[in-house]
Amino acid sequence: MLIVISEFMDEPAVQALRERFEVRYDPGLAESRAALLAAAGEADALIVRNRSRVDAALLAAAPRLKAVGRLGVGLDNIDLDGCAARGIRVMPATGANARAVAEYVIGATLALLRGVYGATGAVAGGHWPRASLSAGLEAHGRTLGVVGFGGIGQLVATLARGLGMRVLGCDAALAPGHPAWAETGARPAALDALLAEADVVSLHVPLTPDTRNLLDERRLALMRPGAVLINTARGGIVDEAALAAALRAGRLRGAALDVFGQEPLAAGGALAAVLADTPSAASLILTPHIAGLTAEANTRVSEMVANGVTMALTGKAA
Repeated sequence: MLIVISEFMDEPAVQALRERFEVRYDPGLAESRAALLAAAGEADALIVRNRSRVDAALLAAAPRLKAVGRLGVGLDNIDLDGCAARGIRVMPATGANARAVAEYVIGATLALLRGVYGATGAVAGGHWPRASLSAGLEAHGRTLGVVGFGGIGQLVATLARGLGMRVLGCDAALAPGHPAWAETGARPAALDALLAEADVVSLHVPLTPDTRNLLDERRLALMRPGAVLINTARGGIVDEAALAAALRAGRLRGAALDVFGQEPLAAGGALAAVLADTPSAASLILTPHIAGLTAEANTRVSEMVANGVTMALTGKAA
């Protein structure tokens, strides 16, 4: 049986699969649609991250496909209905990168509230902007709003509570009496109320028709003046042009974006204009969809997916 791996995977997990299956490990397949479709034609299983589209065309090109392993948790690049109709098992690495994402959120929270870490160039150049950087904020006592209170959102809440932050959570799937609220010390709130109260808002919802542009111009305007927005969920959930306008106008203190409507992010867009505005540059953190990627998380994710695919193909654990 052949397993095709189209994006990077931890090498020990790849080796473990090679001991039991024929494996084509080629991260370059994510860059070539034609090559991916051709490779899928012989595949019994496919392992992807977020850049390989497992859509109707790929499923049609893969008559032998029995399993799709997702090196991550987002499934918007996978045709779940099409897989279900064919009996193809889809296995995300649920929970395996939660710690990495949660620590990214906390790190971004501290960096944006304090607002001092962009001073390296000035200090190295002989400047001493001590007065202008002395009004940073502490996380303790401030309110974090977590939009989407699944496993990652709950871990973010737990870490934030350790810093002495108050936590609000918004998740229509969790009843007010759900144990997760008491376990994390968070208080449930409606989205608009959360936005109006939180000093920091962190997004942890999937991209669906209901969540596309969830934070549009209207909802961004509901956020507290001087609040911070962090998106490690999916591009498309935040209206990037509206966010850029809010940052340039000084209505928000800052934002950290790890995901974008178009990836890679196109040069010269609205967010680039924020960075060109020197006073705002330190208030915007842009990273290339890596919040869930650490050495430890990659090992956990790869091992989980390798085990899941092995079980799907053989009925036995790796």
